[in-house]
Amino acid sequence: MKKIIRTDKAPAAVGPYSQGIAIKDLIFFSGQIPLDPKTGKLVNGDVTVQTAQVLQNIDALLTSQKLTAANVVKATVFLQDLNDFASVNTEYSKYFGTLPPARSCVQVARLPLDALVEIEVIAHR
Repeated sequence: MKKIIRTDKAPAAVGPYSQGIAIKDLIFFSGQIPLDPKTGKLVNGDVTVQTAQVLQNIDALLTSQKLTAANVVKATVFLQDLNDFASVNTEYSKYFGTLPPARSCVQVARLPLDALVEIEVIAHR
């Protein structure tokens, strides 16, 4: 049976989706864009600033389930411009450290609210 994940510490869903879904020991978190959870607005700044906010949002989701970055087993990174790959990796590495999860990274034509980066994760309890 699936359990809906909700927390006010991360941006609320802006459409017909959940912040996350838990099934047994896995939690599938929806993609996070750089929204400030207090205002619901896109943060101003370059891809480094936006990536830091995305990771803060992911951390809030994980924390709501008593999890950390160490529980993340898979991440998918969506970039508006693949030339930002190195900048995103710098922030991503700070968050995930020396034992990062499996990952895919793709360039997309456009992200919601014209964000520069979106990241979704799957975590294991």
